[in-house]
Amino acid sequence: METARNADRAIRGMFFDLIDDPWKYADKEREAARFLPDGLLVVAGGRIVDFGPYDIVAPRHPGVQTVHLENRLIVPGFIDGHIHFPQVRVLGAYGNQLLDWLQKWIFPEELKYSDRGYAREAAGKFFDALLAAGTTTCQAFTTSSPVSTEEFFEEATRRNMRVISGLTGVDRFAPKEFLISPDDFYRESKRLIERYHRKGRNLYAITPRFAVGCTGEMMDRCRQLKEEHPDCWVNTHISENPSEVRTAKEHFPDCSDYTQVHESHGLLGPKFTAGHGIWLSNDEMRRFSKAGAAVAFCPLSNLFLGSGLFRLGRAKDPEHPVRLTLGSDMGGGNAFSLVRVMEEADKVGMCNNTMLDGSVDPRAQDLAEADRNKLSPYRAYYMATLGGAHALYLDDLLGNFEPGKEADFVALDWNAGQAAMAWHQSLAAGESGPRTIDEAAQLLFAVMAVGDDRNVDETWIAGERVYKKAKV
Repeated sequence: METARNADRAIRGMFFDLIDDPWKYADKEREAARFLPDGLLVVAGGRIVDFGPYDIVAPRHPGVQTVHLENRLIVPGFIDGHIHFPQVRVLGAYGNQLLDWLQKWIFPEELKYSDRGYAREAAGKFFDALLAAGTTTCQAFTTSSPVSTEEFFEEATRRNMRVISGLTGVDRFAPKEFLISPDDFYRESKRLIERYHRKGRNLYAITPRFAVGCTGEMMDRCRQLKEEHPDCWVNTHISENPSEVRTAKEHFPDCSDYTQVHESHGLLGPKFTAGHGIWLSNDEMRRFSKAGAAVAFCPLSNLFLGSGLFRLGRAKDPEHPVRLTLGSDMGGGNAFSLVRVMEEADKVGMCNNTMLDGSVDPRAQDLAEADRNKLSPYRAYYMATLGGAHALYLDDLLGNFEPGKEADFVALDWNAGQAAMAWHQSLAAGESGPRTIDEAAQLLFAVMAVGDDRNVDETWIAGERVYKKAKV
């Protein structure tokens, strides 16, 4: 253990984190979690160097500067696996379904991000909103303009945040001035990888926006980039909307399904994330599982745009589990808050259990899959923290309070939010807060069910407080 003389500070308070995947534990999900009613987290150089019950850990660090976060439940920082940096200003814009909405709102707004001043101002607002929502890590889309990618990484660097992003490849199905040629995309991506990948806490993702917007030549350039930079991530969209799936099939007639477009271009594998995946077949999900690829579950936008219900229980099939991260998908998703995302994910699971196989008869359910659709607080917060880190191949760095990991965390005020919140929460965990892991989980479920970003009181990055909710 680190000694007091090289510890920067310690944080005392109530801690809750996940140490394993709760879907593995059936009716014993609490065994996948950890709750310390009075814990101490010790930080040095932005990393956790010690963690455990206060009366055990404190004597190992005499004299360390300690911040006591009273009446707060401290959880690991939320991880947003799918969000669009250049859509801040069109958050909540009315639209029809996906493809029309892109043409009407998204492409015109994203064009503005070729202006460096506009992109820089937007980056400040974007990261402010992330931190206020308790999101400490994100995997984000930028635009086809290198300027937007540069400003994204520069602002993330100023904030010292762990992020994944990259220049967006799109050479069709967008306004002419929005397109980037495959050769320009390749050249600029190489430059940006050299400039930003693994510089500080920045990670680079090769980013074909979605197959409908990419020619075969663009996808070939993505493959070339991945072969030349195997350490980079790959970030895209897949099977969000039935018309998109049909259009992808028209543009790639040699591929039997949407997933094969990425397989045939050498992209499906570890560090590959595709947003949505609503209309993936059972076979495609098995291939995702075998490849070690991830799906970003984006219930807010899936419902906002009427795209469909993601089959959570199928993705969590223990024989073919798919890595899952939650995504706000802001601005298709109508909030930055992963608390809101968890709430909608719970509703999607419940709706899937009503018509699991497309039938209106609930008796036609596969009961095992129905159980996997249920989103307990253990499962929800796992996807928002350790599960998201696992999906993005960051669980060696993030996701819980294990020593050695980066000290990103959130202090939740369980009494904040709706007017009756405090009275309701006193029923869940008493007037003085939770005393057991089950009470803590019940409290977190209530935050998820009726809360939002107002429950985020403080956000800490690398052991430094970077956001504090203003007093009303």
